[in-house]
Amino acid sequence: MEKKKTVSVAPSILSADFGHLMKDIKKVEREADFLHIDVMDGHYVPNISFGVPIIRSIRPNTDLIFDVHLMITNPLAFLEAFAAAGSDIITFHVETVDDPAEVIRRIHTLGKKAGISIHPDTDVHAIFPFLADIDLVLIMSVYPGFGGQSFLPAALGRIRAVREALDAIGSPALISVDGGIADSTAPSVIEAGATLLVAGNAVFGDKDPAEAIRRMKECAG
Repeated sequence: MEKKKTVSVAPSILSADFGHLMKDIKKVEREADFLHIDVMDGHYVPNISFGVPIIRSIRPNTDLIFDVHLMITNPLAFLEAFAAAGSDIITFHVETVDDPAEVIRRIHTLGKKAGISIHPDTDVHAIFPFLADIDLVLIMSVYPGFGGQSFLPAALGRIRAVREALDAIGSPALISVDGGIADSTAPSVIEAGATLLVAGNAVFGDKDPAEAIRRMKECAG
């Protein structure tokens, strides 16, 4: 009998109501496994979101794991600040640094888990040299910078490639997928090998965000 797949869900607060941010976080707290926090600088991506003060302000109010996704051009300069603010996982984009291994080492030195992400237009093999050292791989299934985009089907092949590579080295790293995740896309993403679904509009745009998370988890079969 095939082993039942398991999947975690990380609601993305980019889609939450920032006028009532903690109220929205409390709506998902019981069902969510992580809280995905998108940090955008207006340089690496054409949008600005939020940064250290938001993370610091919500950290005392929830025990959720903070999965912080740095979409910024110089992540190395800000790792210490994001770690001190309460991040648990810090994910950077491979395109934004000259030495990804150095960034991974620095994140681990700060006592945090390290994630590496990749733009849809970057050859997925660019992250393969670093797979043995990371805790999470974030596959972007939309172009980074804005919420509410449609899922890019080409991401499925990239997820499969990373799944195969991680399995080959016996790595327990999470495969996170971010962009266009909903009830309609979650089954194929999970089947391809994802273990963590990042969902914004599909969770916070639902009348019952907790139920939306439960539905996605059920997609694992």
